[in-house]
Amino acid sequence: MPLFDPYTPIFWQRIAVALICGGIIGLERQLRGKPAGIRTSILICLGTEVFVALGALITEGTGADPSRVVGQVVTGIGFLGAGVIMAKEGLVQGVTSAAVIWMLAAIGSAIGLGYEHGGVVLAVLTVGVLTGVELLETSFFMLREGVHTPHLPFRQRREDEKPGHK
Repeated sequence: MPLFDPYTPIFWQRIAVALICGGIIGLERQLRGKPAGIRTSILICLGTEVFVALGALITEGTGADPSRVVGQVVTGIGFLGAGVIMAKEGLVQGVTSAAVIWMLAAIGSAIGLGYEHGGVVLAVLTVGVLTGVELLETSFFMLREGVHTPHLPFRQRREDEKPGHK
């Protein structure tokens, strides 16, 4: 029971790590005007940490499998992530935000199982991927075109980019 006792430092350490990891990722999302900003990200990471820590606690010494709790968290988070994906005028939006929600749950799970350092590394990698890929996309035009945008021949795109072209 010491892992989920609010009178122990480890309890508050894990809560703090979940708050910080969720906050860092949420800040990146909120600064870019994306769904699942700071509050949502913190709550997903913290909630997942609590569910997984409680699952590990209640199965301790019983022979039950604590990974079942993680499996249920993944299922629930899948529904939450699906809620941010929208299709409008033939374009699919929100897939990255859904993937971020999935990563937040993975980070919260790692923290809840006692792998705080792993959670921090995953949070930093997540922000690195989000900002790094955006930097690449702004640097290389071809990377901006994905399966979500109508395909134009390369020559036509280059001509459309010329100044004064209407």
